[in-house]
Amino acid sequence: MKIVVYGAGGIGCYVGGRLAASGTAVTFVGRQRMADEVASHGLHLTDYLGADLRVAEVDFETTPDAAAGAELVLVTVKSAATEGAAAELAPVLKPGAVVVSFQNGIRNGELLRSRLTEQVVVPGMVPFNVLNRGAGVFHQGTEGALDVQRDAALAPYVEAFQWAGLPLTQHDDILPVQWAKLLLNLNNPINALSNLPLRDELSQRAYRRCLAAAQAETLGILAAAGIEPAQLLAVPMQRFPTILRLPDFLFRRLASKMLAIDPLARTSMWEDLEAGRPTEIDYLNGEVVRLAESLGRTAPVNAKLVELIRAAETDRRGWSGADLLRELQR
Repeated sequence: MKIVVYGAGGIGCYVGGRLAASGTAVTFVGRQRMADEVASHGLHLTDYLGADLRVAEVDFETTPDAAAGAELVLVTVKSAATEGAAAELAPVLKPGAVVVSFQNGIRNGELLRSRLTEQVVVPGMVPFNVLNRGAGVFHQGTEGALDVQRDAALAPYVEAFQWAGLPLTQHDDILPVQWAKLLLNLNNPINALSNLPLRDELSQRAYRRCLAAAQAETLGILAAAGIEPAQLLAVPMQRFPTILRLPDFLFRRLASKMLAIDPLARTSMWEDLEAGRPTEIDYLNGEVVRLAESLGRTAPVNAKLVELIRAAETDRRGWSGADLLRELQR
């Protein structure tokens, strides 16, 4: 089988690297900067459970033509680049190729399907965090398998993902899973603005109250839209805001698993701000704002987080939990 990872950044290099480390032939397609890094260092893949894998010889290309003949394409570009990726892939992919969107947000699968009409497009979701530590090192800092829409076209590839240690969890309806992941990803801007590792940020009640406000607002809008998010963790998503607001000593006792995070873990939004790249804020909190507007409602907390991240894209600053909470409560 020929598997191509299209848009090989942090998530793409990690997922594709795990496949390659288990013996599957993978071609990576990405930017020249990443191609040079991988050419110099190979891929070094680690995780919070102690995995330590290396791929010395990496087939890394920089043009869409490398996807020609692919049977399976994993699209891992940032959400803002989805339309461009679809336009690049449409002329080169063979009919019947399977294309899986492993991206943040809600609508990337639909967008790919509207452009890649002769291929099988499967929406998916990566629930875990990957930190790009540089020099070809990619670290999975939080738990989770890979979630995808159930599709018979995935059958030939299930075993390869199993061997790679990244089993595919297939769902009859991926939308509630995507919204549940987005609810968790509402922490991305808070983490990025805090300028702290995830575990340190979530250990502080003020930051958790910021996340609780964003989640509670979103849950109200989802209920109005008739959307019930899936239960990804032991606690139903509807109870998350209450738990997040608990004092630190109670939170540590009742939600210790939420703090069982690798100390290296940070969000991709923090990485984007540090690198001076545009963030995915419009496809996370911005998605909540759009849904609210479609219902004739507002989402002021999420709208403010969108505003603050857009400002941080040009004027980087760190926010204390207390200052950020006051800003969201205005």
